[in-house]
Formats: sequence, structure tokens, C-alpha cells
Amino acid sequence: MPRELVHRSSIAEVFVTDGCRVSDSRFSVAAQWPRDHALYHPDGQGFSDPMLFAETIRQALLYVAHEYCEVPLGHRFVGRDLSFDITDPAALRIVGVPVPVVLDVRWTWEEGRPRGARIDVRLLVDGVQCGSGTLRVFVLDDRRYGLLRRMAWGGDTPPVPVARSTSATPLVPPRRVGRLRWKDCVLERCWPDGDWQLRLDRDHAVLFDHPTDHVPLMVLMEGFRQLGHLCVHEQVEEPDQVFALVGSQVECAAFAELDAPIRLVVEQSVPGAGATDPFRLRVAALQGDTLLARTDMMWAGMGPCPAPPAVGRWPEPASLTGFAP
Repeated sequence: MPRELVHRSSIAEVFVTDGCRVSDSRFSVAAQWPRDHALYHPDGQGFSDPMLFAETIRQALLYVAHEYCEVPLGHRFVGRDLSFDITDPAALRIVGVPVPVVLDVRWTWEEGRPRGARIDVRLLVDGVQCGSGTLRVFVLDDRRYGLLRRMAWGGDTPPVPVARSTSATPLVPPRRVGRLRWKDCVLERCWPDGDWQLRLDRDHAVLFDHPTDHVPLMVLMEGFRQLGHLCVHEQVEEPDQVFALVGSQVECAAFAELDAPIRLVVEQSVPGAGATDPFRLRVAALQGDTLLARTDMMWAGMGPCPAPPAVGRWPEPASLTGFAP
């Protein structure tokens, strides 16, 4: 799959592998999810990261647009809303090989100024549906996109991005947000009233795969996901209970600019009645007083956290006497 068809610079970040037209408005798009990934890694129970589904929906829309719907390369896609639901997480468990998925895609043009496009997808593994999703975007040529961005900037020159966060701002430890590496943590605690700030590392190889004039939607979604993981696992009364993100509906309201801090605010938190009942969260992203996006997330209880595997001991130095010093 050529990288430019899914707007990626790194071939390692291309998850769509092939596709074909089924009818005038329906397409079958194949993808392969990695067994492991620097950012979108499986959780402790071996379930695929749900963000792989969101990213695959994004790539599927771009691929279908360029390959089958006559949208030229170089056109811009501005996200309006994205949603997904995973109805059978067990079907996405990694069992020794990369997860082969197929998206049954229905394409719809949405008339207006500017023109829009929408895909509705069914997620299939071994021919069995285990999820669904939707993505809507505006489709713009370079001239119209430039006009739109200059309106947002208030001039012809883009604002200067804020400097990268320093160690003076406390990052959330990776384990508290479901990540493995410090560099993948995108939450900073900066407000005494309990709000959070989105950490933007423009050198991050996955979240900022290529240069951009605004904060990508997938970066906002990663911030939503990490804050959701933190809130859910710190509010449940059973510390060993594991929750997984199984549903997210994101509505975009404005461009997220690179020149000002972005706050993430929990607007609603509704725990389930029981330990395994869904936990619902509503989180908003704001830049100053401007609403950028809002998400409604559903987290499902997946049972107790498995015990870590036993770690073997290294041989004692005396057993290595056969080796030359």
C-alpha cells in the first residue's frame, strides 16, 4: 500500500493493506494490525489497542477517496466526527499472528460548502462482525484549505508553535494512563483546579508522523483515551479490575492549533452499577475558551488483571567458569 494513499510518512504506520470495490458505494478494505506497536500496543490481557481501529477507519477513508472516488492526492481532509464501537473485544485478542481485519465500507458524499464525505464501516475478523464505526470529513483542495486556515489564524502567517514541554511540568507516569513509555504519555497536570493539559511532542514518530499546521485528530483522541484510562481505573473500587475502551464518539468543533495550550476537562463521569458494568465518560478539549472537540467514551470491565509471569534467574557466576574472562 503506497504511503501517500493513507497520508503517512512511515511505512510502519500503514495498516491498510488492500481493497476492492464491491458496488458503487461499497468497498472492502483489508488491514493488518501488528502484534506489537510502539504506541498502539496490546494491553495486559492481550487485546488489540482500540486506537488501531480508529486509525484504520481514518486510513480506509483516505484510501477509498484517492483510489476509487477520484479525490486527487494533495487534497486535505478536515475531520468532523469519528466514532467506533467494539462489540466483541475477544475477537481482537492477539494469538500469535498479526490480527487480519476487514472493513466493510459504505461511502457517502455529503453535499454542502465545503463538500463532505462519510464512511460507515463494519469491522470483521474471520468474517464475523465485532465492531462498527463512522468518520465524516470535509474534502478541500489546497486553495480552499488555505483560505480556511487563514481565517482561523486571522492572517496569512501561521502562528509560532509553543515550545516543547519541559521537565518542570509533571507528566503522568505511563502505567497510570495505560502506556509503556514515558515518551508516549500525553497528559500533564498543570492546573490547580484539576484540569489536564495535552502534551505535544512534535518529534513523536507516531503521533506526529509528518509535519502539520494543526494538532491531528488522532493526537486529541490519544489524550482522551489516556485521561479516560486514568479516571476509570482510579475511580473503581476493585484495584485489580481492568477496563478497556470499547466505544468512542468524537465531535470536532474547531482546529486545534499548535501555538496555545490545550486543556482536557472531564465533564461527566458515570461508573457502572457493578464492577463489570460499562463506565461512561465525557471529556472536552479546549483551547482558551474555544471548544475543540468533545468525546463520549465507554469503558467495559474485562475482568481481573492477570498476574505477571514468573521471571527466571540468571545463572550464577560460578556456572560461567567455562567462558574465557
